[in-house]
Amino acid sequence: MFMADPEAPRTELTLRGIILGVLITLVFTVAQVYLGLKVGLTFATSIPAAVISMALLRAFKTSTIQENNIVQTIASSAGTLSSVIFVLPGLLMIGWWANFPYWQVFGVCAAGGVLGVAYSIPLRRALVTQSDLPYPEGVAAAEVLKVGSSSREGAEEGKAGLFAVTVGAITSALFAALAAAKIFAAEVAGYFKVGAGATGLGASASMALIGAGHIMGITVGIAFVVGLIIAWGIATPILTAMAPWTGDVATHAVTVWRTQVRFIGAGAIGASAIWTLGKLALPVWRGLMAALAASAARKSGEGAIPRVEQDIPINLVGLLVLIVLAPSGWLLYDFLAGGPLAGAAVPLVLAGVAFMVVAGLFAAAVCGYMAGLIGASNSPVSGIAILSILGASAMIGAIGHATMGPEVNTALIAFALYVTTLIMAVAVIANDNLQDLKTGQLVDATPWKQQVALMIGVAAGSAVIPPALELMNRAWGFAGAANLQSVATNPLPAPQATLISTLAKGVIGGHLELHMLGIGIAVGLGLVLIDETLRKLSANKYALPPLGVGLAIYLPSAVTAPVVVGAVGGWLYEKWTSKGPNAEGAERLGVLAASGFIVGESLFNVAYAGLIVATNKDAPLAVPFAPSETVGMIFAALAGIGLLVWHYVWAKGAAARSAKA
Repeated sequence: MFMADPEAPRTELTLRGIILGVLITLVFTVAQVYLGLKVGLTFATSIPAAVISMALLRAFKTSTIQENNIVQTIASSAGTLSSVIFVLPGLLMIGWWANFPYWQVFGVCAAGGVLGVAYSIPLRRALVTQSDLPYPEGVAAAEVLKVGSSSREGAEEGKAGLFAVTVGAITSALFAALAAAKIFAAEVAGYFKVGAGATGLGASASMALIGAGHIMGITVGIAFVVGLIIAWGIATPILTAMAPWTGDVATHAVTVWRTQVRFIGAGAIGASAIWTLGKLALPVWRGLMAALAASAARKSGEGAIPRVEQDIPINLVGLLVLIVLAPSGWLLYDFLAGGPLAGAAVPLVLAGVAFMVVAGLFAAAVCGYMAGLIGASNSPVSGIAILSILGASAMIGAIGHATMGPEVNTALIAFALYVTTLIMAVAVIANDNLQDLKTGQLVDATPWKQQVALMIGVAAGSAVIPPALELMNRAWGFAGAANLQSVATNPLPAPQATLISTLAKGVIGGHLELHMLGIGIAVGLGLVLIDETLRKLSANKYALPPLGVGLAIYLPSAVTAPVVVGAVGGWLYEKWTSKGPNAEGAERLGVLAASGFIVGESLFNVAYAGLIVATNKDAPLAVPFAPSETVGMIFAALAGIGLLVWHYVWAKGAAARSAKA
C-alpha cells in the first residue's frame, strides 16, 4: 500500500524525468497524429507512459512516485495536443495551404496549449479537489503508479506492464506490415438494398482500433452500437430510399451517409457539448472564487497553503494569459498578411483574440468536466471543435464579408479554421491537465510542478506535430485536398478535419446543411435525456454517453465496428479475470497490451509513410504473391482474433505470477 506524508518534500520535477517525458512524448505524439488522421480518434497515453517511466527510472534509487507522475504528465499532454489534427488538415482541403508551414503550426499549438494550461489552473479546485467526478483515467493512472512504486509485487507487475506494451506494439506493427504487404486485407465491407433504399457495414482490420475499443470500455462500445444502428440501420436506409439512384449500391449508400447522415452525428455531438456547458456554470464560478481566495490568503499571510494545494499563483496565471495573447495576435495577423483579407486584418485579429479568450475558457471548462466524468479519451473535443468553427465562422464571416474579391471566402474559411485550431489546443490541454492533476492529487504531487511539466509537454508536442503532419501529407495526403506533393493514391480520411472544414464552408458560404444538423440536435437532446434518466435510475451505474452515439453516427463504420469488437473483447476479458488472482493487475495489463496495439500500428504507419516518401512508391511493401481480398480478410480475421486471445491469456497469467512474487 502506498503511504506518504503529503507535506514532505519530494523528488519530483527532475532533469532526468523531463528528458524521459520528452522522449516518450516524441513516440506517442507521432502515433496519435497518424491514428487521428486515419480514424478521427486519439487515445490516453497516461498509463503506458507511467509504466514505461517506472520500469526505466527503477535504475535510480532516488526515483519517486511523484517523479514518475511528472513523466506521464509531460507525455500525456503532448499526446493530447495532437488533437489539433482534427482541424489543421482542413487548410489543405480548402486549398489555402499546400503543405504545413512549421512555425505557423508550432505557434498555434504552443500558444493554445499554454493557454489551456493557464485556463485549467483555476478550475482545479472546482473540478478536482472539490468535486466527486470519477476521473476514470486519472484514477487508473494513479493506481498504476501506486502499485508500481510500493512493493515487489508492483515491481514485477511493472516489468510485466512494460512487456505488455512492448509485445503489443510489436505484434500490432507486424500485423500492419502484413496489411501493407497486401497479405492481410485492410478492410471488409458489404452493402445491400433495403427495400427502395440501401445500407451496409464495413470494418477495418486494425489492431489499433481494437485496442482503442478495449481502453474506451463497454459503455462507449454500447454507445457506438447504438450510433451504428441509428446511422446504418435507420438513417441511411430511409435517406437512400428518398434519393433517386441507379448506380452501385455501395456508392449510393456511402454518398448519402457522407453528405447527409454525418451531419446528424455532428448535431448530436454539438447538442451534447452544449448540455455539458450548461451544467458547468456553478462549479466553474466556485473554482475561480476559490483560486482568488487562495491568492489573497497567500498575499496576506493569513494561512499557509499546503504543498499539495499549491498551484501557480493566480496573478502569475493572469500574467501568463496576457503574455500568450500577444504572440497569438501576431500569429493571426501573420496568417492574414499579404492575402485578400489584409485590409481587414486588424478587426479580424481583435475578434479572433477575443473569441479565443472567451470560447477558450468555456472549452476548457467543458472538456475538463467531461474528462472527470468519462475520461480524457472520451471527452467531447469533436463537439467543441464543431461549436468553435460555427461560432468563429459566423463572427469572422460577418466582419470579413465587407471585403470584396474572388478569394475572400476561402480566406475567411481559412482564418476561421486557424482560430478554431487555437481553441482546440486550449480545450484538449485543459482536458488533459485536469486528468493529470487528479492523478497528482492521488499520489501527493505538487500541482504547480505538474503545471510546469504540462507546459514542457506542450512545447515538446508543438515541436513534433508539424513534421509529423507534413510527413503524412507527403506520403498520403488527405481526402478532399489537392495533394499535389503526395505519393500514394489512397489519401488519409482525416474525418474530423473534413467535417470541420465543411461546416466552415457552409456557414461562410451560406449553404450549410441545417436540416440534417437540426435533426442531429434533436437526436442529441433525446440521447441526453436517455443518458440522464439511465444515470438517475441506476445511481450512475449505467449510462449511454450521447457523445459516443454521435461519434458512431459521424465516423465511418469501418472505424467504429472494430472499436465495438475491442470494447466487447475487453469487457469479456475483465469478466473472465475478475474472479481470478490479482484481478486488478490483470485489468491493468489488458489496458497496457491494448495501448501497445495502438502505439505499434501507428508507429509502423509513420515509418511506412517515410518509406513511401523515400521510395516514391504508393505501396513499397506490396508482394507479388498477395492473396485475393477475400482470402486476405480471412487471414486478417484469424490472426487478429488469435493475437487478441493470446495477449489476454498472457496478461491473466502474468498478473497471477506477479501476485505470487
